[in-house]
Amino acid sequence: MELIFILKILFVIGALIALYAVIRNLDIIKIILIYWKDLIFRK
Repeated sequence: MELIFILKILFVIGALIALYAVIRNLDIIKIILIYWKDLIFRK
């Protein structure tokens, strides 16, 4: 039972770190998405 609780806590911490990383790199992600959109629709 405690192992599942510890895993849930680790999962929440990991999700928060991932969310923070995505928010920090939003500009880079936007540039990449625009690049892919141009690549797809140019053809």
